[in-house]
Amino acid sequence: MRNRFVATVAVASVAALGLAACGSSNTPTEPGAAPNTSLATTAGGAGGEVGVFTWWAAGSEKAGLDALEKLFKEKYPNDTFVNLAVAGGAGSNAKAKLASDLQNNQPPDSFQGHAGAELADYIDNEQILPVNDVITALGGESVFPKNLLDRLTVDGNIYSVPSNIHRANVVWANTAVLKKAGINAVPKDIKAWMADMDKVKASGVATPLSVAGSWTQLQLFETVLISDLGPEKYGGLFDGKTAWDSPEVKTAAADYKKLLTYANTASDGDDWPVATDMVIDGKAAYNVMGDWAVAEFAAKGKKEQTDYQYFPVPGQDGVFDFLADSFTLPKGAKNPGGTKDWLMLIGSAEGQKAFNLAKGSIPARTDVPASDFPPYQQSAMEAFKSNTIVSSIAHGAAVSLAWNADMTTAISKFYTTKDDATLVTDLVAAAKKNLG
Repeated sequence: MRNRFVATVAVASVAALGLAACGSSNTPTEPGAAPNTSLATTAGGAGGEVGVFTWWAAGSEKAGLDALEKLFKEKYPNDTFVNLAVAGGAGSNAKAKLASDLQNNQPPDSFQGHAGAELADYIDNEQILPVNDVITALGGESVFPKNLLDRLTVDGNIYSVPSNIHRANVVWANTAVLKKAGINAVPKDIKAWMADMDKVKASGVATPLSVAGSWTQLQLFETVLISDLGPEKYGGLFDGKTAWDSPEVKTAAADYKKLLTYANTASDGDDWPVATDMVIDGKAAYNVMGDWAVAEFAAKGKKEQTDYQYFPVPGQDGVFDFLADSFTLPKGAKNPGGTKDWLMLIGSAEGQKAFNLAKGSIPARTDVPASDFPPYQQSAMEAFKSNTIVSSIAHGAAVSLAWNADMTTAISKFYTTKDDATLVTDLVAAAKKNLG
């Protein structure tokens, strides 16, 4: 199936992302129209159980979900929140169970998905319904950035409510480890970064770079692609304008191969906190992880700059690798009224403040004061306004679930073989299969 969510890149500044039609048979609803009568207005909520499916089962992600659950109980006392979380970073386990539940016509009342191409299959299969009325009731374009709503819109319909915005291309570094290695400046590109890793090794740290399971490796690889291709050519990978066997992709594959020589040995099931904790504990100098990692540092009592520091992956100043968590209204949900109560909560200013303070991400809404957040999140809010936005591969913004699965398989295979030529061949095959 052709990738229907085209990952267009804004070259000079943040710009709207035009999405291709998704072929849903749902009748388009005008996003600016008044909320329809199915939107619950009963004080205290629609009532009944509201089963919410996520992969937020541990760490800062669970803390964020817990904050939402508490607030949901306060705002909608008639409703009973049912936590259907399935463990596994980036939803690797959850998505498989969700697919089975949807296929068997046993949907949860709402499920977590990544904004962008990841939702394409659910829309094509008519497994989720438009939520234009909820977005409108929440304030629409007056509170949500247009470039974000465009990423959620297909044929005039919006199919999920965003709870946050994350940045994937962040390097987290142990300040003491860098100081011991004599590193005092942020490297300018990937090769300069690897030169710094040589210094870290020479200082006595065996694994300068930490990695975890396959999805974290795919995330690391996507950031190498962004650095070596630049935002425009990187965006072209998803609409056929950039060839997956171009010289720049081959360079990225070779650079990625070299980066892994500085890394620990990881098991496929290792989740992201394992790698982030290596930096916290001084067993590694660097980890590339989304900004949910900031909550892990805070939970361990670490102080910004004193204990750790962060910067965009080298070669990506002014580039924001975007993903966003969002929630859906599944077709056949047992309690659609309760679902809309949940969607109203997670899309509200109060809900987004509570959730993002715990999770380390930034609100999708623009009317939540930056001053309410710690320094990292304030910097991310400013960056999202001014940076060039690109879409994450590993987190479903750039590619469909099927394409993501094919790329994950290629990355997992490469982790064993370390054959970068075959990696490029496998990536070409994945693109041909999914772009059509």
